[in-house]
Amino acid sequence: MVIKVFLASSSGSTAIKKKQQDVVGFLEALKVDYTQLDIACNEENRMWMRQNVPEEKKPANGIPLPPQIFNENGYCGDYETFFDAKEDNMVYAFLGLPPPPGSKEAEQADEAHVVENGTHAEETNAEENPDDSIEVPVEERNGDAHGDEEQAADEEEEGEGGEEEEEEVAEGETADDEATEGETAGDEAPAKEDQAVEETDEVTEDTQAQAEEEEEQEEEDLQSEEEEELRQLEEEEEAEVQEEEETE
Repeated sequence: MVIKVFLASSSGSTAIKKKQQDVVGFLEALKVDYTQLDIACNEENRMWMRQNVPEEKKPANGIPLPPQIFNENGYCGDYETFFDAKEDNMVYAFLGLPPPPGSKEAEQADEAHVVENGTHAEETNAEENPDDSIEVPVEERNGDAHGDEEQAADEEEEGEGGEEEEEEVAEGETADDEATEGETAGDEAPAKEDQAVEETDEVTEDTQAQAEEEEEQEEEDLQSEEEEELRQLEEEEEAEVQEEEETE
């Protein structure tokens, strides 16, 4: 399997150059075999990249910007999805490659496998080996031999139990009154907490909206620069062809 990285070698966008360098540098650090395909000097590469990026992954204008990453003919993703995979130590999974033994990603996969199998094993053992510590009533083990003795003891305890029950009822009523007072005081605290949470959510939404607007503006600027660069390349190619025809 060959990893293909589509780049624009003569891009005038600093942001695009930085993203391309990040992708290439990290692949080289991982010693992943890959091939660079230039879309600035090769119209065939440019058209292939545009046609094979899934429609749902393309920007609003339908023109995907480099770098774009493929595994053979299968689409892996762009710089943003590559960066997310790098942050999660999932680059090999992103590229569709098995992680090398000893790598952090391989260790994470092994740990996940062990946890999954361990949980399954515990559930199986619990079903096959019921807990022996559950006590069986004396009557079930030894019959009704102690039945008469227990009945006599119960009759003696009935007299004492009446007084204890009255005391427990009185204590229970007092505890209920205290609990009611505590609930009334506690209702005020959640109301204040809810108000603080709502204010925090409003600030978070405003910040997120501003960040999204800035990101959209940056993407539009990059796309405009890329389109301008491609237009200049096409004009240069047409000029070269015209000069050759005039020379002939």
